[in-house]
Amino acid sequence: MTDSDTDTRLSGRQQSTAEDVEAARETTTKVVENVERVIVGHREEIEHILTALLGRGHILLEDVPGVGKTMLARAVAQSFDGAFKRVQFTPDLLPTDVTGVNVYNQKTEEFEFRPGPVFANVVLGDEINRAPPKTQSALLEAMEEEQVSVDGETHEVPSPFTVIATQNTVERDRTYQLPMAELDRFMKKLALGYPKLAEENEMLDRVVGNHPIEELEATVALADLRAARETTAGVTVEKPIRSYVTRLAQHTRRHAELGASPRAGIAALRAAQGRAVLEGREYVIPDDVQTEVPVVFPHRIRTESAEATPEQVVQDTLDTVPVE
Repeated sequence: MTDSDTDTRLSGRQQSTAEDVEAARETTTKVVENVERVIVGHREEIEHILTALLGRGHILLEDVPGVGKTMLARAVAQSFDGAFKRVQFTPDLLPTDVTGVNVYNQKTEEFEFRPGPVFANVVLGDEINRAPPKTQSALLEAMEEEQVSVDGETHEVPSPFTVIATQNTVERDRTYQLPMAELDRFMKKLALGYPKLAEENEMLDRVVGNHPIEELEATVALADLRAARETTAGVTVEKPIRSYVTRLAQHTRRHAELGASPRAGIAALRAAQGRAVLEGREYVIPDDVQTEVPVVFPHRIRTESAEATPEQVVQDTLDTVPVE
Protein backbone atom coordinates (compact mmCIF):
# COMPACT_ATOMS: atom_id res chain seq x y z
CA MET A 1 0.00 0.00 0.00
CA THR A 2 1.40 3.39 -0.99
CA ASP A 3 1.50 6.48 1.21
CA SER A 4 -1.20 8.01 -1.01
CA ASP A 5 -3.44 4.97 -0.47
CA THR A 6 -2.87 5.24 3.26
CA ASP A 7 -3.74 8.95 3.26
CA THR A 8 -6.96 8.29 1.36
CA ARG A 9 -7.94 5.46 3.70
CA LEU A 10 -7.22 7.52 6.80
CA SER A 11 -9.22 10.47 5.53
CA GLY A 12 -12.29 8.29 5.06
CA ARG A 13 -13.12 10.04 1.78
CA GLN A 14 -12.87 9.16 -1.87
CA GLN A 15 -9.99 10.95 -3.53
CA SER A 16 -11.20 13.67 -5.87
CA THR A 17 -10.51 13.32 -9.59
CA ALA A 18 -9.30 15.97 -11.99
CA GLU A 19 -12.83 16.15 -13.41
CA ASP A 20 -14.29 16.74 -9.93
CA VAL A 21 -11.80 19.51 -9.26
CA GLU A 22 -12.48 21.21 -12.58
CA ALA A 23 -16.23 21.21 -11.87
CA ALA A 24 -15.61 22.68 -8.39
CA ARG A 25 -13.27 25.27 -9.89
CA GLU A 26 -15.95 26.34 -12.35
CA THR A 27 -18.38 26.75 -9.44
CA THR A 28 -16.00 29.02 -7.53
CA THR A 29 -15.18 31.01 -10.68
CA LYS A 30 -18.87 31.80 -11.13
CA VAL A 31 -19.06 33.10 -7.56
CA VAL A 32 -15.92 35.21 -7.88
CA GLU A 33 -17.14 36.80 -11.11
CA ASN A 34 -20.56 37.45 -9.60
CA VAL A 35 -19.13 39.08 -6.47
CA GLU A 36 -16.87 41.28 -8.59
CA ARG A 37 -19.97 42.80 -10.16
CA VAL A 38 -20.45 44.48 -6.78
CA ILE A 39 -17.02 44.61 -5.17
CA VAL A 40 -14.22 46.51 -6.90
CA GLY A 41 -10.76 45.10 -6.31
CA HIS A 42 -10.18 42.76 -3.34
CA ARG A 43 -9.77 39.73 -5.62
CA GLU A 44 -7.39 38.20 -3.08
CA GLU A 45 -9.90 38.58 -0.23
CA ILE A 46 -12.73 37.18 -2.36
CA GLU A 47 -10.63 34.12 -3.14
CA HIS A 48 -9.81 33.70 0.55
CA ILE A 49 -13.52 33.68 1.36
CA LEU A 50 -14.13 31.09 -1.35
CA THR A 51 -11.39 28.78 -0.07
CA ALA A 52 -12.92 29.06 3.40
CA LEU A 53 -16.35 28.15 2.03
CA LEU A 54 -14.87 25.17 0.21
CA GLY A 55 -13.04 24.11 3.37
CA ARG A 56 -16.22 24.30 5.51
CA GLY A 57 -14.90 27.28 7.46
CA HIS A 58 -16.20 30.59 8.81
CA ILE A 59 -14.85 34.06 8.04
CA LEU A 60 -14.26 37.15 10.16
CA LEU A 61 -13.92 40.46 8.31
CA GLU A 62 -12.25 43.13 10.44
CA ASP A 63 -11.51 46.70 9.40
CA VAL A 64 -12.53 50.31 9.81
CA PRO A 65 -16.13 51.27 8.95
CA GLY A 66 -17.10 51.97 5.38
CA VAL A 67 -14.62 49.82 3.43
CA GLY A 68 -17.22 47.29 2.22
CA LYS A 69 -17.10 44.44 4.74
CA THR A 70 -20.86 43.97 4.91
CA MET A 71 -21.30 44.49 1.18
CA LEU A 72 -18.71 41.82 0.43
CA ALA A 73 -20.41 39.36 2.78
CA ARG A 74 -23.81 40.09 1.21
CA ALA A 75 -22.45 39.68 -2.32
CA VAL A 76 -20.96 36.28 -1.50
CA ALA A 77 -24.14 35.11 0.25
CA GLN A 78 -26.42 36.28 -2.56
CA SER A 79 -24.36 34.38 -5.11
CA PHE A 80 -25.90 31.14 -3.83
CA ASP A 81 -29.56 30.15 -4.02
CA GLY A 82 -29.71 29.07 -0.37
CA ALA A 83 -31.13 30.81 2.68
CA PHE A 84 -29.36 33.97 3.77
CA LYS A 85 -29.99 35.67 7.11
CA ARG A 86 -28.45 38.78 8.62
CA VAL A 87 -28.10 39.50 12.33
CA GLN A 88 -27.32 43.06 13.36
CA PHE A 89 -25.42 42.63 16.62
CA THR A 90 -26.23 45.28 19.23
CA PRO A 91 -25.58 45.58 22.98
CA ASP A 92 -29.17 44.56 23.81
CA LEU A 93 -29.27 41.53 21.50
CA LEU A 94 -30.14 38.31 23.37
CA PRO A 95 -28.84 34.79 22.63
CA THR A 96 -32.37 33.66 21.77
CA ASP A 97 -32.53 36.43 19.16
CA VAL A 98 -29.84 34.46 17.35
CA THR A 99 -30.65 30.81 18.06
CA GLY A 100 -34.43 30.90 18.38
CA VAL A 101 -36.82 30.21 21.24
CA ASN A 102 -39.56 27.80 22.33
CA VAL A 103 -42.97 29.47 22.27
CA TYR A 104 -46.13 28.09 23.88
CA ASN A 105 -48.92 27.41 21.39
CA GLN A 106 -52.26 27.81 23.12
CA LYS A 107 -54.10 25.86 20.40
CA THR A 108 -51.96 22.75 20.64
CA GLU A 109 -51.05 23.34 24.30
CA GLU A 110 -47.46 22.54 23.42
CA PHE A 111 -44.22 24.44 23.07
CA GLU A 112 -43.04 25.03 19.52
CA PHE A 113 -39.55 25.94 18.46
CA ARG A 114 -39.26 29.10 16.42
CA PRO A 115 -35.84 29.06 14.77
CA GLY A 116 -33.68 32.17 14.85
CA PRO A 117 -31.62 33.65 12.01
CA VAL A 118 -28.78 31.20 12.66
CA PHE A 119 -30.82 28.64 10.75
CA ALA A 120 -29.63 29.63 7.28
CA ASN A 121 -26.99 28.49 4.83
CA VAL A 122 -25.08 31.75 5.10
CA VAL A 123 -25.41 33.85 8.26
CA LEU A 124 -24.06 37.39 8.30
CA GLY A 125 -23.19 38.55 11.80
CA ASP A 126 -22.86 42.28 11.25
CA GLU A 127 -20.68 44.18 13.75
CA ILE A 128 -20.47 41.09 15.89
CA ASN A 129 -18.28 42.79 18.50
CA ARG A 130 -21.08 45.20 19.48
CA ALA A 131 -22.91 42.41 21.33
CA PRO A 132 -21.76 41.14 24.74
CA PRO A 133 -19.88 37.81 24.98
CA LYS A 134 -23.01 36.00 26.23
CA THR A 135 -24.78 36.76 22.96
CA GLN A 136 -21.71 36.08 20.84
CA SER A 137 -21.46 32.65 22.46
CA ALA A 138 -24.83 31.75 20.92
CA LEU A 139 -22.90 31.06 17.72
CA LEU A 140 -20.25 28.78 19.19
CA GLU A 141 -22.13 25.48 19.04
CA ALA A 142 -23.49 26.17 15.56
CA MET A 143 -20.07 27.13 14.20
CA GLU A 144 -18.33 24.05 15.56
CA GLU A 145 -20.98 21.33 15.52
CA GLU A 146 -23.56 22.70 13.06
CA GLN A 147 -26.33 22.35 15.61
CA VAL A 148 -28.09 24.49 18.20
CA SER A 149 -29.32 23.37 21.63
CA VAL A 150 -32.34 25.16 23.07
CA ASP A 151 -34.04 24.04 26.29
CA GLY A 152 -32.37 20.66 26.13
CA GLU A 153 -33.34 19.97 22.51
CA THR A 154 -30.87 19.85 19.66
CA HIS A 155 -31.70 21.32 16.27
CA GLU A 156 -29.45 20.92 13.23
CA VAL A 157 -28.66 23.98 11.15
CA PRO A 158 -29.00 23.76 7.34
CA SER A 159 -26.22 22.28 5.25
CA PRO A 160 -24.04 23.85 4.02
CA PHE A 161 -23.65 26.34 6.87
CA THR A 162 -21.25 29.28 6.99
CA VAL A 163 -20.94 32.31 9.26
CA ILE A 164 -19.46 35.50 7.84
CA ALA A 165 -18.99 38.04 10.62
CA THR A 166 -17.82 41.64 10.49
CA GLN A 167 -16.31 43.82 13.18
CA ASN A 168 -14.81 47.30 13.15
CA THR A 169 -11.43 48.22 14.58
CA VAL A 170 -12.47 51.59 16.03
CA GLU A 171 -14.60 52.61 19.01
CA ARG A 172 -12.99 49.95 21.19
CA ASP A 173 -14.66 51.50 24.23
CA ARG A 174 -18.07 50.78 22.71
CA THR A 175 -17.44 47.22 21.62
CA TYR A 176 -16.64 43.86 23.22
CA GLN A 177 -13.56 41.80 22.51
CA LEU A 178 -14.34 38.44 20.94
CA PRO A 179 -13.42 35.56 23.27
CA MET A 180 -10.55 33.36 22.09
CA ALA A 181 -12.90 30.36 21.99
CA GLU A 182 -14.96 32.21 19.41
CA LEU A 183 -12.01 33.58 17.42
CA ASP A 184 -10.59 30.08 17.17
CA ARG A 185 -13.76 28.92 15.42
CA PHE A 186 -13.23 31.34 12.56
CA MET A 187 -11.10 29.73 9.91
CA LYS A 188 -9.83 33.10 8.66
CA LYS A 189 -9.68 36.73 9.65
CA LEU A 190 -9.43 39.14 6.75
CA ALA A 191 -8.93 42.89 6.41
CA LEU A 192 -9.97 44.81 3.29
CA GLY A 193 -8.18 48.13 3.66
CA TYR A 194 -8.90 51.27 1.70
CA PRO A 195 -9.25 50.97 -2.09
CA LYS A 196 -6.70 52.33 -4.53
CA LEU A 197 -7.48 55.53 -6.43
CA ALA A 198 -8.61 53.81 -9.63
CA GLU A 199 -10.66 51.26 -7.67
CA GLU A 200 -12.43 53.95 -5.68
CA ASN A 201 -13.24 55.89 -8.84
CA GLU A 202 -14.73 52.77 -10.43
CA MET A 203 -16.71 52.05 -7.26
CA LEU A 204 -18.24 55.53 -7.33
CA ASP A 205 -19.14 55.08 -11.00
CA ARG A 206 -20.96 51.83 -10.21
CA VAL A 207 -23.06 53.14 -7.34
CA VAL A 208 -24.42 56.18 -9.17
CA GLY A 209 -28.12 55.30 -9.44
CA ASN A 210 -29.03 51.81 -8.27
CA HIS A 211 -26.46 49.91 -6.25
CA PRO A 212 -25.31 46.74 -8.08
CA ILE A 213 -26.08 44.63 -4.98
CA GLU A 214 -29.77 45.28 -5.64
CA GLU A 215 -29.58 43.49 -8.98
CA LEU A 216 -27.26 40.68 -7.94
CA GLU A 217 -28.72 37.22 -8.56
CA ALA A 218 -27.66 33.75 -7.47
CA THR A 219 -25.38 32.01 -9.96
CA VAL A 220 -24.62 28.80 -8.04
CA ALA A 221 -27.06 26.22 -6.72
CA LEU A 222 -26.62 24.82 -3.22
CA ALA A 223 -26.18 21.36 -4.72
CA ASP A 224 -23.17 22.64 -6.66
CA LEU A 225 -21.69 24.17 -3.50
CA ARG A 226 -22.18 20.89 -1.62
CA ALA A 227 -20.50 19.00 -4.47
CA ALA A 228 -17.60 21.47 -4.49
CA ARG A 229 -17.16 21.01 -0.75
CA GLU A 230 -17.12 17.24 -1.11
CA THR A 231 -14.55 17.55 -3.87
CA THR A 232 -12.41 19.83 -1.68
CA ALA A 233 -12.54 17.34 1.18
CA GLY A 234 -11.24 14.68 -1.22
CA VAL A 235 -8.22 16.70 -2.36
CA THR A 236 -5.06 14.75 -1.53
CA VAL A 237 -2.97 15.97 1.40
CA GLU A 238 0.20 13.91 1.59
CA LYS A 239 1.91 13.14 4.88
CA PRO A 240 4.80 15.63 4.36
CA ILE A 241 2.25 18.44 3.92
CA ARG A 242 0.45 17.46 7.12
CA SER A 243 3.78 17.31 8.95
CA TYR A 244 4.70 20.75 7.60
CA VAL A 245 1.50 22.30 8.98
CA THR A 246 2.08 20.64 12.35
CA ARG A 247 5.61 22.00 12.55
CA LEU A 248 4.39 25.47 11.66
CA ALA A 249 1.80 25.39 14.44
CA GLN A 250 4.28 24.09 17.01
CA HIS A 251 6.81 26.76 16.08
CA THR A 252 4.27 29.50 16.86
CA ARG A 253 3.64 27.95 20.28
CA ARG A 254 7.33 28.19 21.12
CA HIS A 255 7.55 31.85 20.09
CA ALA A 256 4.31 33.33 21.42
CA GLU A 257 2.42 33.49 24.67
CA LEU A 258 -0.42 31.64 22.96
CA GLY A 259 0.31 29.82 19.71
CA ALA A 260 -1.80 28.35 16.95
CA SER A 261 -4.20 25.69 18.21
CA PRO A 262 -4.67 22.19 16.76
CA ARG A 263 -7.91 23.54 15.28
CA ALA A 264 -5.76 26.10 13.45
CA GLY A 265 -3.78 23.29 11.83
CA ILE A 266 -6.98 21.61 10.68
CA ALA A 267 -8.25 24.92 9.31
CA ALA A 268 -4.99 25.53 7.45
CA LEU A 269 -5.15 22.13 5.77
CA ARG A 270 -8.79 22.57 4.75
CA ALA A 271 -8.10 26.06 3.44
CA ALA A 272 -5.10 24.70 1.51
CA GLN A 273 -7.38 22.08 -0.04
CA GLY A 274 -9.69 24.90 -1.12
CA ARG A 275 -6.72 26.78 -2.57
CA ALA A 276 -5.73 23.69 -4.55
CA VAL A 277 -9.23 23.53 -6.04
CA LEU A 278 -9.05 27.21 -6.98
CA GLU A 279 -5.78 26.45 -8.76
CA GLY A 280 -7.28 23.41 -10.51
CA ARG A 281 -5.26 20.75 -8.66
CA GLU A 282 -6.44 17.59 -6.94
CA TYR A 283 -3.54 17.68 -4.47
CA VAL A 284 -2.10 20.21 -2.01
CA ILE A 285 1.39 21.68 -2.41
CA PRO A 286 3.41 23.72 0.12
CA ASP A 287 2.57 26.96 -1.71
CA ASP A 288 -1.11 26.39 -0.86
CA VAL A 289 -0.27 26.15 2.83
CA GLN A 290 1.99 29.22 2.70
CA THR A 291 -0.77 31.24 1.02
CA GLU A 292 -3.39 30.32 3.60
CA VAL A 293 -1.48 30.28 6.89
CA PRO A 294 -1.05 34.11 7.06
CA VAL A 295 -4.84 34.53 7.34
CA VAL A 296 -5.53 31.35 9.33
CA PHE A 297 -2.99 31.55 12.17
CA PRO A 298 -2.56 35.19 13.34
CA HIS A 299 -5.95 35.78 15.01
CA ARG A 300 -5.34 32.72 17.16
CA ILE A 301 -1.96 33.93 18.45
CA ARG A 302 -1.21 36.16 21.43
CA THR A 303 2.21 37.73 21.99
CA GLU A 304 3.74 39.16 25.14
CA SER A 305 4.97 42.41 23.57
CA ALA A 306 3.75 44.80 20.93
CA GLU A 307 7.11 44.56 19.19
CA ALA A 308 6.33 41.02 17.98
CA THR A 309 2.85 41.01 16.50
CA PRO A 310 1.01 37.76 15.67
CA GLU A 311 1.51 38.52 11.99
CA GLN A 312 5.26 38.83 12.53
CA VAL A 313 5.34 35.56 14.46
CA VAL A 314 3.59 33.80 11.58
CA GLN A 315 5.87 35.34 8.95
CA ASP A 316 8.97 34.40 10.98
CA THR A 317 7.54 30.89 11.28
CA LEU A 318 7.08 30.59 7.53
CA ASP A 319 10.61 31.92 6.97
CA THR A 320 12.16 29.59 9.55
CA VAL A 321 10.38 26.25 9.27
CA PRO A 322 11.62 24.37 6.18
CA VAL A 323 9.52 22.32 3.80
CA GLU A 324 10.71 18.74 4.10
